[in-house]
Amino acid sequence: MTDFTGKFKQTSSENRDALFKVLGFPDDVINRVKIQTSDVEITKDGNNYTIKTVTPYKTWVNTFELGVEFERTRYGIANAKSVVVAVGNQLIETIKGEKEMNIVRKFCDNELLVTITSGPVVSVATYVRQ
Repeated sequence: MTDFTGKFKQTSSENRDALFKVLGFPDDVINRVKIQTSDVEITKDGNNYTIKTVTPYKTWVNTFELGVEFERTRYGIANAKSVVVAVGNQLIETIKGEKEMNIVRKFCDNELLVTITSGPVVSVATYVRQ
């Protein structure tokens, strides 16, 4: 199985403003996230993974077991149900709630590609392993 753990620094982002718009965020938040970058740290303790995402404005921490549904709050989707599965070199997360999203985290050498889809909108962020 791929080692999904590590620290990653964002190097680029595409279409994030459109993603936040479809998720219903106000323009001031959209303008802020267009220019911010984030750091991601993924750790594993037993069967539990923790993904910590740090931005200049907020930090999110989600802990989960692969294949087991959990509640999460992120991207303005309160009380969302989420499931993460591992497929090859990818962690694939499906979020169900008022707004549905799919997050594919693809691990390639020293890069992490994060593709987020909500409705017709696709946003991609690239991270480099630290």
